[in-house]
Amino acid sequence: MALEARFVHTNLIARDWQKLSRFYRDVFGCTPVPPERHYAGRELERGTGVTGSELHGVHLRLPGGGEDGPTLEIYTYSILEHGPFPAVNRPGYGHIAFVVNSVPAAREAVLAAGGTAVGEVVTLRVATGAAVTWCYVRDPEGNIIELQSWE
Repeated sequence: MALEARFVHTNLIARDWQKLSRFYRDVFGCTPVPPERHYAGRELERGTGVTGSELHGVHLRLPGGGEDGPTLEIYTYSILEHGPFPAVNRPGYGHIAFVVNSVPAAREAVLAAGGTAVGEVVTLRVATGAAVTWCYVRDPEGNIIELQSWE
C-alpha cells in the first residue's frame, strides 16, 4: 500500500545560493517563499550527518503550481563536498524540467544568464503522436535543466 504523500520540493545545493536563486527567479519567474533559511547546531548536524556545518538558503515557488505548489529549495552548506557535475546519463537525480513557450528562446535566456548548453534543441514524436521540442542546459552551477514545449 502506497503512503499518503504530496510532493513538496526539490533541493539544489549551491556554491552560492543567492546567485543561483537569482538565476531561477530571473530566468524562470520563480518567486521567493519567505523567510530565508539559516540553520546551525546539533540538530542540523544530526539530521544531515555533516558535522560543524551551517546551512543557508531559500525556497522558490516554482511557476505553474499555484500558491501551495512545490518549491525549489536552494541551499549552501558552509562545508561543501566537491564532486563531478551532474550528467544526463548518471544514475540518480538527473534534471528538473520547465515547460516554456519557445525552447530556442528559453535556451538563449539561460545562456545569457550564465548557463551553458548540454545538447541541441530537438523535436521528438512520442508514443501518443504528440511532438515535444526540448533540450538540456545547465544553470550557472552546472545543474541540468530540461526545457520543453509540446505541440
